Amino acid sequence: MLTKKGKYGLKAMVHLAAREPGEPSLVSEIAEANNIPKKFLDTILGELRNAGFVNSKKGKGGGYTLARSAHLIRVGHIIRILDGPLAPIQCASKTSYRRCDDCTDERHCGVRILMLEAREALATVLDNRTLAEMRAAAQDDELILSYVI
Repeated sequence: MLTKKGKYGLKAMVHLAAREPGEPSLVSEIAEANNIPKKFLDTILGELRNAGFVNSKKGKGGGYTLARSAHLIRVGHIIRILDGPLAPIQCASKTSYRRCDDCTDERHCGVRILMLEAREALATVLDNRTLAEMRAAAQDDELILSYVI
């Protein structure tokens, strides 16, 4: 499940993607526009900065900007930075694999097999969508209505 940290991080990144390239946004502006606690957002943006997704500038005219084009940032990469592996259980993870303590036959474990499939399906969607596509989808009324119905 996507945590609040991951959700807020995605919202902040979509907010930055809506700005003109190089035009900074203040943390308070992003927080208010997206109903995110400012202190929590400070931490999230710090992690995204350390991972190379955003740049920050202090002082007058400062704030946060995307470090590269929204067309080059994959949604799955953002989620992994903020929430860790996509897999629902560790034995299905590609990046943080760990065998389950209670598993006697991992090759024939029905839970693991299904979770591997779920992980692949999730990764296929998230790793093949860019931040720019996510922003565009949020503005597409027809797409929004198709999910609501």
